[in-house]
Amino acid sequence: MKKHHLLFTFLLVSFLNKAQGITLNQADFATGGDTVRTSNAMDNGYDYLSTGVDYIWDFSSLSATSQNLRNFSPINQAPFFVQFLFGAAAPQNYQASYFVESTDLPVAQITSVLPITIENVYQYTRSTIDSINNIGYSMKVTANGTTFDLPIKSDTIETHYRLPLNYGDTNRTRRYTRIDFNPFYNAIWIQYKNRQSIVDGYGTLSTPFGTFSALRIKHEVEETDSIFTELPFIGATWIPLDLPLVREYEWWTNGEKIPLLKITTNEILGNETVTAIEYRDNYLGLDAGLKENEIKFSVFPVPASEVIHVSSKVPFTGIQILDRTGRRILFNEYQKSTDVLLNISDLAQGIYELRLFTEKSVASKKIIKE
Repeated sequence: MKKHHLLFTFLLVSFLNKAQGITLNQADFATGGDTVRTSNAMDNGYDYLSTGVDYIWDFSSLSATSQNLRNFSPINQAPFFVQFLFGAAAPQNYQASYFVESTDLPVAQITSVLPITIENVYQYTRSTIDSINNIGYSMKVTANGTTFDLPIKSDTIETHYRLPLNYGDTNRTRRYTRIDFNPFYNAIWIQYKNRQSIVDGYGTLSTPFGTFSALRIKHEVEETDSIFTELPFIGATWIPLDLPLVREYEWWTNGEKIPLLKITTNEILGNETVTAIEYRDNYLGLDAGLKENEIKFSVFPVPASEVIHVSSKVPFTGIQILDRTGRRILFNEYQKSTDVLLNISDLAQGIYELRLFTEKSVASKKIIKE
């Protein structure tokens, strides 16, 4: 009788584990000192919306256009002034486990409003047994001829993941961050962010990296930012930023530190549009960052009304134009060209980002359509 009871208990536990999919714990997320390689891919109409119980997601046809090496740096490698805010001497809730380069802030929108430059943005994260928390940022700012490092604690901490994480779990969290550029420049940037998350599926995921048991997490992120500054003829005023609704679809498995696959979309004119696809991968020799010194190329005239000339000493294979929301407006492929004329007459007036792709790298410049 006892043996039958033990067998029944074993089968019940096995059934429940299968019925709920895998569980994510603190050890499944990155910590200080980890290094992870990812690949970026273009949107080719993949079905990222479908999900469910014991679902099979097949993204094995993803093709890498570039790669990145993500370093989760321990807090003791941060500058001293940053360690003062996020190191061992900080309040416990603000003691960071690591910091990582971030594109989480709408820097392009800020610098289009303010005559400043923002570089080297890092996000600081605290990892505990029951949550992964985003606690603040640091950045390098150039304003009025002065360059300074600016660390920022989020006044309201965003709990990105609550642990352990299982199928069916939900989470609502918010972040409030106040970024004051004074005394170097008279401006204040306020960020409100609301995040809703649900683990809405589990099953098997296939990518070029392999096939894994996976949990699927959907995040919906609403951000309302505003800038306080002084404008000519107007004086001191608040300027709201027009930021789209963002959705992030993530597929996680045990032990890989980051999502196996992450697809980001923006809500643009009522349509959900894919703006980024990133997946865990092996080294392919395609490391790329969007930095001017990786490819030397020129774009002229700036501003332009109808045609721009793109010239590079390194042969390129593609040109992409993105609007201020990150939506892809144009993508042209080439057979190792070095000079092209690009018709932009159909673009609306404004500031755009032009990305130039070679076989091994990516670079970007701003262009202005007048």
